[in-house]
Amino acid sequence: MNVIANPESKTAILVDPVLEQVERDLQVLRQLGLTLRYCLETHIHADHITGTDRLRSLTGCLGVVPENTGATYADRYIAGGNILELGNVQIEAIATPGHTDSHIAYLVNDTHLLTGDALFIRGCGRTDFQNSDAGSLYDAVTQKLFTLPDDTLVYPGHDYQGQTVSTIGEEKSWNPRFAGRSRNQFIELIKNLNLPQPKKMPEAIPANQHCARVLVALDYQI
Repeated sequence: MNVIANPESKTAILVDPVLEQVERDLQVLRQLGLTLRYCLETHIHADHITGTDRLRSLTGCLGVVPENTGATYADRYIAGGNILELGNVQIEAIATPGHTDSHIAYLVNDTHLLTGDALFIRGCGRTDFQNSDAGSLYDAVTQKLFTLPDDTLVYPGHDYQGQTVSTIGEEKSWNPRFAGRSRNQFIELIKNLNLPQPKKMPEAIPANQHCARVLVALDYQI
């Protein structure tokens, strides 16, 4: 989860919220005196259930999902090239298909890039389910993200080494998935990762295709 906030209007966006972390997120928003306006997804996640619907029911925020995901119960759909504004904070959607066929990264005020699962710090997302494609991911990262200024800050959706931020320049030089690799070499590398499926995948994808609305409704009835 990433927070985008406008300090003047005291409004905020949460990117890729997680259901189990909703109370933590609400506490952070309260401590900072922020009003949540949007929950913004980068893609349909396979490794966690989104907190969008629960946050929406508790705060009145809007749920925003990339177009062409087939997701229902979103308040708004966003496409590459669209701009979402939070006062003087501008969030530009950048279509980055590959990890999923509808993945979107978000560039905040031309300086901070939220890459979701397209680009990690020294890594990238997998491409073996959800209509993913390694060649499309290589093209999206090298032709769209790596063409941004080198000092653009990179905030990935995941990191398993405790790292939180990198730069485009660092990833162009040091990311072993891309640095010095041709498109075909990248495809071959990703094809042979042989990763286990995410543990929550059977429940996460169906729930997230409905913004977790059905799951949360059932939870309230128990």
